[in-house]
Amino acid sequence: MISIIVRNRNEGEYIGFTLQSICDHIPNAEVIVMDNNSTDDSMDVVTLFNTRLNIITSNIENYTPGKSLNVAVNMCSNDIILILSAHSQITKMDLKSVQSLLKFHSAIFGNQIPIYRGKKINKRYIWSHFGNHDVINMHSTIEDRPFLHNAFCFYNKSDLIETPFDEELSTKEDRYWAIDILKDGKSYLYTPSIEVNHYYTGNGATWKGLG
Repeated sequence: MISIIVRNRNEGEYIGFTLQSICDHIPNAEVIVMDNNSTDDSMDVVTLFNTRLNIITSNIENYTPGKSLNVAVNMCSNDIILILSAHSQITKMDLKSVQSLLKFHSAIFGNQIPIYRGKKINKRYIWSHFGNHDVINMHSTIEDRPFLHNAFCFYNKSDLIETPFDEELSTKEDRYWAIDILKDGKSYLYTPSIEVNHYYTGNGATWKGLG
């Protein structure tokens, strides 16, 4: 069994696509939706899936990305955890392969296809990291540090308990977690064998370098 953490902040436009893709690819998953005081109808959308998915919801006060994830990790019932963006849609999944790879790596993150207003766009800036070949302990020459991305990333729960996310960071908690894991002599893997569509959001730093 898999637990899936979905962080939500006014994601009413896309969170339905996210949850439907879970139904399509990992229907028996436990889903933890961590809401950050949303003011749109996104949590109403979540309730539409209550009869199809095992969903647990929680609202997080004094939000930071790391705090939200750490709280959710402790709510998860399963040994494998997927962190999935509320504007990402699973399109390709090989769960047996992921489960096998997690015996050797602390985290597995997959390919992301950037979708801008319905259009697939060129993979510039951050998107250039998501290539066609497996990479162990990916290092970003753009950011000059280890590269891991929480829009679509599987983890061993034990590793997240032993090495939680930094709760003081306002962004990039995944990259700093990767640094800590490498210091501990562990590894993580990028593989294009699993994939999501990652939809445009107007305030997302990920969308620098559109085209």
